Amino acid sequence: MKFGAAFWIERTGWPDLRDACLAVERAGFDSIWLDDHLLCDEGDWRDPKLEGGATLSAVAAVTTRVRLGLLVAANTFRNPGLTAKLATTLDHVSGGRAVLGLGGAWFEREHDAFGIPFGAGFGERLDRLDESVMLIRRLLDGERVSHAGRFYAFADAVCEPRPVQAHLPILVGGSGPKKTLRTVALRADLWNGYGDLATITRTSETLRERCAEVGRPFEQIERTVTMDVVVRDEREAAEREYDRLAAIHGLAGESGSDGSARGLNAAGSPDDVAAYVRPFRDLGIGELIWIFRHPFDLDTAGRLAEVRRALEA
Repeated sequence: MKFGAAFWIERTGWPDLRDACLAVERAGFDSIWLDDHLLCDEGDWRDPKLEGGATLSAVAAVTTRVRLGLLVAANTFRNPGLTAKLATTLDHVSGGRAVLGLGGAWFEREHDAFGIPFGAGFGERLDRLDESVMLIRRLLDGERVSHAGRFYAFADAVCEPRPVQAHLPILVGGSGPKKTLRTVALRADLWNGYGDLATITRTSETLRERCAEVGRPFEQIERTVTMDVVVRDEREAAEREYDRLAAIHGLAGESGSDGSARGLNAAGSPDDVAAYVRPFRDLGIGELIWIFRHPFDLDTAGRLAEVRRALEA
C-alpha cells in the first residue's frame, strides 16, 4: 500500500510548507498533494491561502521522488486546455512525477469573490467536468483537438511539448454515484474519496457498477482515500493534537463538501493506526493520503515507517 501526504495550504507560508514537503519525502511518503482553493475553505475564509498550482510547481522543483498533484484542482478555475498545459509543465519540472487531480468544484464563496462562473448547479458542474476531462485526456495523449461542445470550443488545439510520462495519469475526486463515478469509469486512472470503511466500500461497489456499464475493468482504476491521521504513543495525546489543529482551522462542528462529518479518522500508536487502515488495504485501496494542516504535524509524518511495519506484522 502507498501513502500520500496532503497539505492544505491555508494559514501557512512557503518556507514552512517547503520544509514539511521535504520532511515527508524523507519519511518515505509516496506522494504529495496540495489543495486548490482561492479562499480558505476551513474556518475564516479571509485568512491567508496560497494558490495550489503555482505552489505545486515550487514543490516539484525542491523534491526528487514523490508523485505530485492537486487534490483536487477545481475544474471551474481553468480552461481545460490551460489545465493540460499546466499539468504538462509540472510533469517536466518534476521529471515525470505529475498526477492531474480534478474535481467539479464546490466552494461557491471563492467563485463569487473572484467573479468566476459557478454554473447553474452541481449537476451542470459535473457535466462540465466530464467534458473537460475528455478534452484534457486527448490533449495529453498528443491529439490535435477541434471540438464544439456544450461548455468548451477548441480549434486545432495542441499540447506541446508532450508530458514526460507516456501516459500522464488523471485522478478524479468525488463520490457522486451518477455523474462523478461515471466520469471516473470512463476517463480516470485514479479515484479519490473521503469517508470511513463502510462509505468507501459502498462507493467502490458503485464505481464497479459504473465500470461495468461502460465496459471497463474496475481493477484498472487505482482507488485512493483521504483521511485525518495523528500518530502518538497514546490515543489521548493524538486526540489532543487533532483538537488543537481543529481549533486553529475552525473544524469543530464542520462538515465536508459531501456533507460527511469532518474529524479524526485514525489516532494513537502505529499499531492503532495500522489496525484502522488495514481493512482499506484489504478492500484494495491503493493509496491512503494523510491530511496535514499548519502547523504541520511532522511527528505523525516521521512515524510512517512504524505504521508500515505494523501493517506487515
